[in-house]
Amino acid sequence: MAATFTWQIANLERNTADGGVTVAHWRLNAVDGDYSASTYGTQSFTPDADADGFVAYDSLTEETVVGWIEAEMGDQVQSMKDSLQSQIDADKNPTSADGLPW
Repeated sequence: MAATFTWQIANLERNTADGGVTVAHWRLNAVDGDYSASTYGTQSFTPDADADGFVAYDSLTEETVVGWIEAEMGDQVQSMKDSLQSQIDADKNPTSADGLPW
């Protein structure tokens, strides 16, 4: 079974003058049954209040910010997902163990 991936925005940093978001703190979570893995990072932005499509802080949704992160990170998103899936696969099928036989 493949993991289900979900983004979580932990915090946003913004310009108070125009509400432009400058940094998003995010977590990408992966869940596969009883197994999970996650990674945390930040993504910087250079907001332009005069640009078409500008969305100020007060009008943002988590979905919008996730879209920005995915657009900025490009192929890195799939690499992160692959890495998280590999972590889960390793947890599900360990290749080493420790303990005592008695």
